[in-house]
Amino acid sequence: MTKQERVNFVINTLYKLYPEIPIPLDHNDPYTLLIAVLMSAQSTDVRVNKITPLLFEKANNPYDMVKLSVEEIRDIIKPVGLSPMKSKGIHGLSQILIEKHSGKVPISFEDLEALPAVGHKTASVVMSQAFGIPAFPVDTHIHRLMYRWNLSNGKNVVQTEKDAKRLFPKELWNDLHLQIIWYGREYSPARGWNLEKDIITKTIGRQSVINEYNKLKKS
Repeated sequence: MTKQERVNFVINTLYKLYPEIPIPLDHNDPYTLLIAVLMSAQSTDVRVNKITPLLFEKANNPYDMVKLSVEEIRDIIKPVGLSPMKSKGIHGLSQILIEKHSGKVPISFEDLEALPAVGHKTASVVMSQAFGIPAFPVDTHIHRLMYRWNLSNGKNVVQTEKDAKRLFPKELWNDLHLQIIWYGREYSPARGWNLEKDIITKTIGRQSVINEYNKLKKS
């Protein structure tokens, strides 16, 4: 298969498996999505979805959030991990949204990435999922699968994002990044991976990855 044929195979397979694409983090608007994504760093979506209702019951907008102290926020979000940094980020960005953006989440990568604790990936998720602006946020699943599928060299997430944007049509980015995440979780995880169930890697995968899988299976 040529690289373009492999790309088309990925797109077609993912759309067959995920014709409707659920968004992993529960939220009601751009602000609650931004907070949920910030909380998901080095945590799981399942854990975040258990904690966000507790936080949003007290504050689901920046005006109510700044009424809470950093310590109060930290006590609520402690189970998601990295709570000292995340609670400061949530409080700080809420203050900036009020002061600079009339309490609204800005529709701009530059403005989002200027907020405390908001990196490029968080900004990309918000732009894509809250505002429908084409972006390709790369998480660990996408980084792993782009390497397994021989579509990126796996050096770092910056390179993986560049490769994904170069290979996949822009109008599909917002769907594809979510479809790849779901596929990675269900069919091509880092641990407990069964190549027989992973139709995409089995069909177009990097030969060295498949060889390594077979070697480990035999040992």
